[in-house]
Amino acid sequence: MKDKRILYVSSEVLPFLPETEMSSMSFEAPRMVNGHGGQTRIFMPRFGVINERRHQLHEVIRLSGVNLVINDLDMPLIIKVATIPKERMQVYFIENEDYFKRKATFTDEDGNLFPDNDERVIFFTKGVIETVKKLNWAPDIIHVHGWMASLLPLYMRNYYGNEPLFVNSKIVTSVFNNGFEGTLDADMEEKVLFDGLDEERVAHLKNPTFEALMKTAIDNSDAVIRGSEELPESLNKYIEEKDLPTLDYKTKIDFAQAYRDFYITEVLNEEKED
Repeated sequence: MKDKRILYVSSEVLPFLPETEMSSMSFEAPRMVNGHGGQTRIFMPRFGVINERRHQLHEVIRLSGVNLVINDLDMPLIIKVATIPKERMQVYFIENEDYFKRKATFTDEDGNLFPDNDERVIFFTKGVIETVKKLNWAPDIIHVHGWMASLLPLYMRNYYGNEPLFVNSKIVTSVFNNGFEGTLDADMEEKVLFDGLDEERVAHLKNPTFEALMKTAIDNSDAVIRGSEELPESLNKYIEEKDLPTLDYKTKIDFAQAYRDFYITEVLNEEKED
């Protein structure tokens, strides 16, 4: 992995949110890459439940101050950063008061999905890409984790399709069993189409379920990792039908060599490392 650049985009990263399969792998994978001479950048939402003082988040002025257009509204983007103790890994946080300041992640105290989760997904996606552009950091691989990051492959391949910085970037999507019941806002497809994306590309979003979001991510990826041992059958079948390079589920104990080999040989099509 020496000198390879990998961008990790996730809705959950240890130690900023509780340990889950996703938050754990969103920490372990970049740590593995760093340990083998690679370079990483990690992005996640700045949810209001994250303790800013404890984790020593601070705003990056030169990256903040941009307005992102979401469904014809200008929404200010704030970028904060923190370092994971003992690991020398920086995590960038996408912040917006309207979308992420609330003291919860995806649902209210009654367990209902926030009605603006669809716009939060779009904002997070655009915020990550615009910030990486400002950093002028061209990733060899973009590795996406979870449904909050599921539109990033779609936007990267279409909305930002001609961006020179990403012309050689390969996209990997990890699919986890972290779904939600019901659907996001029924107008989500229209909000994405507002950005000028091709209607055929966003067809799954006519009914924006968890599985529809993940299918959209898979459609625009170069490779897939099964992040959970058990996935909805329809997603397993879809992954098989797409016939992309696919890595089956690995635990955090035995993933390291498998991920390294997968990144190098299957995603980048280079010779296996010693």
